[in-house]
Amino acid sequence: MSGSVEPTPALEALRAGAEGFLPKTGEPEQLLPPLLAVLDGWAVLPAELPRVLLRPTHARSVDLDDEERRLLRAISAGRTTVDIAEELHVSERAVKRLTAALLRRLRVSNRAEAAAVAGHTGLLDDCDPPILGFSR
Repeated sequence: MSGSVEPTPALEALRAGAEGFLPKTGEPEQLLPPLLAVLDGWAVLPAELPRVLLRPTHARSVDLDDEERRLLRAISAGRTTVDIAEELHVSERAVKRLTAALLRRLRVSNRAEAAAVAGHTGLLDDCDPPILGFSR
């Protein structure tokens, strides 16, 4: 929780492994639903955070090969490491290694940022639409 309205502390907390981020300014009864959502496995973010992630300053000029695009498409669809490993016919360890390399190429810290950059910059525009698989 933070008293700041700036999204920067939320980004820092998420990069450090936080499951959610809530403003301190909310009334106690307004905090219960987001807290229950976190307990249920969902991430809770302030409304400003997606707008910050989608600003043009995050635009990247990256040329991805077909395998990297396939991985990014799966990440953007919210697939788990296990699901991606099955889809790509590789081990979970390989998916983690490939994901880390992709995040470095995109110069982002986590999967959510990679998906935001992909959507904003059109990295997946020439790909077939993903079959959405949501996970918590």
